[in-house]
Amino acid sequence: MITEHLDKNNLHHAYLIEGMHNEIIPEIFKFMKEIKVKTIGNPDFCHMSFNSFTVEDARNLKSKSSERGFSSEKKVYVISINNFLSEAQNTLLKMFEEPIEHTHFFLIVPDVNSLLKTLVSRFYLISPKFDLGEKTKEAEKFILMPIKDRISFLKDLLAEEDEYDEFSLVNANTPRLKALNFLNALEITLHNKYFKIETKTIENLTFFNQIFKAREFLRMPGSSAKSLMESVALSVPNF
Repeated sequence: MITEHLDKNNLHHAYLIEGMHNEIIPEIFKFMKEIKVKTIGNPDFCHMSFNSFTVEDARNLKSKSSERGFSSEKKVYVISINNFLSEAQNTLLKMFEEPIEHTHFFLIVPDVNSLLKTLVSRFYLISPKFDLGEKTKEAEKFILMPIKDRISFLKDLLAEEDEYDEFSLVNANTPRLKALNFLNALEITLHNKYFKIETKTIENLTFFNQIFKAREFLRMPGSSAKSLMESVALSVPNF
């Protein structure tokens, strides 16, 4: 429940919320009702969704948020962003560093790890603690599998999707988001196993680099989830 982090009497100027927008938006709208902010027919309330948030979008947001409100009440921006381009993040750094009076932002992203740390530091971060228990069990089995079985496992995980679309990292049950969650669990499992081994070299770290790259490119338009995940399957050693 993100509302546990929201103080009706003392709202932070900018919240960064990690998670699925289709789960979070209803909570925010319910909270708006509780603090008597109308979400319909209110020029001081704005809800926007972006697949890719560009520099132009960032400039438009800066311009719009600097305008005077139509009333003396709060101005609220609820913004769902799937892919937050780094240039756009840099464009907004100063805006979120200097709060605008009576103006509040709720930014919703699927993964805060994809954002610049300098940008994240300007927000009140709300990040749910995901239970990776089941995924960790899958990761442990995956590590022990021969390559052929790993490929079969990934085929089931990804179903038939290997193309990026605007819902790939937003909807909770898409194969691409499942792949990202699995990579997180795989990284944790490998880290725990690897650093228990006394004889380890820098060369052995290449499989971690492959996980990092796969996670990064999974968030990019035009990337092939199938190829990226198979590259991880080929690089991860058996322990």
